[in-house]
Amino acid sequence: MSLRDEITPEVLKLSDLCRRAGHVEPELFTKFDVKRGLRDLDGNGVLTGLTRISQVCSKKIIDGKEVPCEGKLYYRGIDIEDLVAGFVRDRRFGFEEATYLLLFGELPTREELDSFCGILSDYRTLPTSFVRDIIMKAPSKDMMNTLARSVLTLYSYDEKADDISIPNVLRQCMELIALFPLLSVYGYQAYNHYHENQSLYIHSPLPELSTAENVLRILRPDSAYTELEARVLDVALVLHAEHGGGNNSTFTTRVVTSSATDTYSAIAAAIGSLKGPRHGGANIKVVRMFEDLKEHVRDWKDEEAVGVYLRALLHKEAFDRAGLIYGMGHAVYSLSDPRANLFKKFVRNLSEEKGLTEEFELYSLIERLAPQIIAEERRIYKGVSANVDFYSGFVYSMLGLPLELYTPIFAIARIAGWSAHRLEELVGAGKIIRPAYRCVSETRPYVPMTDRHSKCV
Repeated sequence: MSLRDEITPEVLKLSDLCRRAGHVEPELFTKFDVKRGLRDLDGNGVLTGLTRISQVCSKKIIDGKEVPCEGKLYYRGIDIEDLVAGFVRDRRFGFEEATYLLLFGELPTREELDSFCGILSDYRTLPTSFVRDIIMKAPSKDMMNTLARSVLTLYSYDEKADDISIPNVLRQCMELIALFPLLSVYGYQAYNHYHENQSLYIHSPLPELSTAENVLRILRPDSAYTELEARVLDVALVLHAEHGGGNNSTFTTRVVTSSATDTYSAIAAAIGSLKGPRHGGANIKVVRMFEDLKEHVRDWKDEEAVGVYLRALLHKEAFDRAGLIYGMGHAVYSLSDPRANLFKKFVRNLSEEKGLTEEFELYSLIERLAPQIIAEERRIYKGVSANVDFYSGFVYSMLGLPLELYTPIFAIARIAGWSAHRLEELVGAGKIIRPAYRCVSETRPYVPMTDRHSKCV
């Protein structure tokens, strides 16, 4: 028996009551100086904590004034551009190295990195029959739901699930970092088999392979991939691994961790946050937006035609009519997103290998035109530039990754940052995070049942 998904007329009437009960007049937020979304009117985040894990920079002080600057991202004080350049130059895969840095605060030596990769390889094994009994049973159509369910179920397999000592939580986090690729891809394989009637493939990971290589190995029917494919996916994982404590899913991790709950509950909550389309689904929107553009613009090199389409997007006349050019703009960055800038050259190389240079040039054209058109059409308080999601969806499509796995790939990367923040929150042993909400409803007398009148229309 499935849940009743019918919305009855009675429920519709009650939903109207919910809307009325939940409405708060917008002017009250200004009156009481409420920081909606924990951001002020200029878009600056409200300071709610301190961290040593990463730093996002978009401004610098000149003559005592804040002015926008090219974006910078630091992992434990190290410029992400230098980190990527280092492992690319040495032809290493970098996600495990970046994860080590985020967790432990230092770059690993060769021996330390090998040891860490060995630990992850040992942990990259699911409990006996977990795939059959958990992942294959009642597979969800949403892979983030499948991932969250799998994480919560792992609680039942852990004899020390509620132990929040640092050694035990570190062990749990490293196991989850190792297992996220399996949980995500196997969940997709189950969905693809039971819901799409496709062949079922459950490949085992190889201990000598990197995270990026194993993702491609266990996903593809023939387990084959090129070196460039694996390296581009590896860079994508590094760039998505962490982005400060203020993003929604990381803040969720810290809020839930502050209650002293178990690791599985905290990470499942973060997955729930990332599942939301305002957070983790942006690259899917970018890909679908480009598909719509290709249907309506015949000549991809015609700047005027492309510009007309972009203006139609902003005027809610094209694609999903949301008034957005997806992949453009970021809550923090203004002049540039360093992740997008860094990623672009890898995207170009992959497009050449795949014979998709025309598509890459279309992306580059929109990256150039969109900020100009947005500035002309909208009053904005800061600059607009392409963000990392602008290119990541294109990369995933070139890699042949199904749309259902775009957000789980994000989670496979971000579990590194979530783990670092969970550990930092526990080490700090701070108070439970409990912000204030002001009640703006008026007090009123209790009304006896015989004197009540229905408010349903």
